[in-house]
Amino acid sequence: MKKQGFTLIELMVVIVIMGILAAVAVPKLFGMIAKSKASEVGPAAGEYVKLQDAFVSESGTYYGSWKMIGYEMNTTNNVFTYTEETLSAANTAAIPSTAAAVWKAEPKASLNNCAAGTGYWELKIKTAQTGNGAGYKAHVKGADCNVLAPGYGKLDETGSAQID
Repeated sequence: MKKQGFTLIELMVVIVIMGILAAVAVPKLFGMIAKSKASEVGPAAGEYVKLQDAFVSESGTYYGSWKMIGYEMNTTNNVFTYTEETLSAANTAAIPSTAAAVWKAEPKASLNNCAAGTGYWELKIKTAQTGNGAGYKAHVKGADCNVLAPGYGKLDETGSAQID
């Protein structure tokens, strides 16, 4: 009578191979989770820029608060805290010649090496290089934070974010 089945050695080899694959895949998975959470930063900042540009084109030389431009952002969610840096609700101000912070996103918990409390994404507004309208400076605190949202720098007049 012929017996069929796997030997103990064959089963051990399969378990070792699965362990090696898991050891490689799990760190990659956590990196992708952090990147997916940080992916909301670019669209949120892009929406702010779009609304602020519309406000500036109507007002000429003034920029407005989140409320004035119609930017309805939840200031906090499970991943980020968003803050309006310069103006309080219902205010406007002249576009400054030197960059002034107007929008900031800080992670509530560490996203891989982008540490909570030390890393953030920020937008600053100033007079555009052409002299007409508003220009933006994208600033990222922490190189590890910049890696998570690589397209964020495109919001800057130069096309790349200042990273420190």
